[in-house]
Amino acid sequence: MTDFLNAIVLLTNFVIVPATAYGAQLALGALGVTLIFGILRFANFAHGELMAFGTMVTILCTWFLQSAGIGIAPLPTALLALPVGIAISAALALATDRMVYRFYRLRRSDPIIMAIVSVGVMFVMAGLIRFIIGPDDQSFADGTRFLITAGEFKRATGLDEGLAIKQSQVLTLVIAVAVVAALFWFLQKTRAGKAMRAYSDNEDLALLSGINPDRVVMITWIITAALATIGGVLYGLDKSFKPFIFMQLLLPVFAAAIVGGIGQPVGAILGGFVIAFSEVTITYAYKKFITYLVPESWAPEGLVQLLSTDYKFAVSFIILVAVLLIRPTGIVRGKVI
Repeated sequence: MTDFLNAIVLLTNFVIVPATAYGAQLALGALGVTLIFGILRFANFAHGELMAFGTMVTILCTWFLQSAGIGIAPLPTALLALPVGIAISAALALATDRMVYRFYRLRRSDPIIMAIVSVGVMFVMAGLIRFIIGPDDQSFADGTRFLITAGEFKRATGLDEGLAIKQSQVLTLVIAVAVVAALFWFLQKTRAGKAMRAYSDNEDLALLSGINPDRVVMITWIITAALATIGGVLYGLDKSFKPFIFMQLLLPVFAAAIVGGIGQPVGAILGGFVIAFSEVTITYAYKKFITYLVPESWAPEGLVQLLSTDYKFAVSFIILVAVLLIRPTGIVRGKVI
């Protein structure tokens, strides 16, 4: 029985807890992609860099607050800086829309043209981020790191395996649930949210009904920037801020949106967890886990790892291709937004 409990704790510590937090981060990113596709009707490939930009601003503001001796210990100072990151990333998103996307939207350009334009925006944002903060890894560098350490868990339970719960993982789940609940309430209950859904459902009919398209677009970009910044900051708190990683993170974010059903907020959330658990479970080495469950003579000699962690993002690509071939509509079908 003890070996079985050790196996469960081991799996929880290295698979279930990290994948749950990672899934919530991907879900927030995928929700932003879904909103842009569902309302503005194009795939925004610059979304990963929008996440990076909002995270970068939050880090810079965090450093300023820390230098001024302002904090909310044991919580990370980044929570105080987050509104500034959201505001500035929203301003960047609105400025980009005004200077770039609006030109093509007014001419009703094909979605593929808008997607290609977003690739250009992505590279410009990437260059701007690296010019401001540099290409090196950065850290928020404050707040309590662990709520439960592996050593404390071992002493409390007497098991050989420990369970470590990071503060960032708990914050990710709590904030993600609150943000998603607020988003769904906004879309379902507020006048602006209903206008966004009407605009998404039938743009021409919405315009005839007196809905202001510029206001819908503005609100969409503000919400998207907020989701991107929150998702990026939570990812940075959980790991670290790597400017290049957000361009790579674009693949699992898009995979989550498409697997769940592009344009479907509920699907984006489900897709985020599907992608996260797939990446973590396929790249985890199960040798120690299996050793606890089988007789010693049956213990495997190899790592029992389907794919190396170096190929983590390849899992997203494989799932994405499989879904597009087998079920292009994704997990959730129906009207977008």
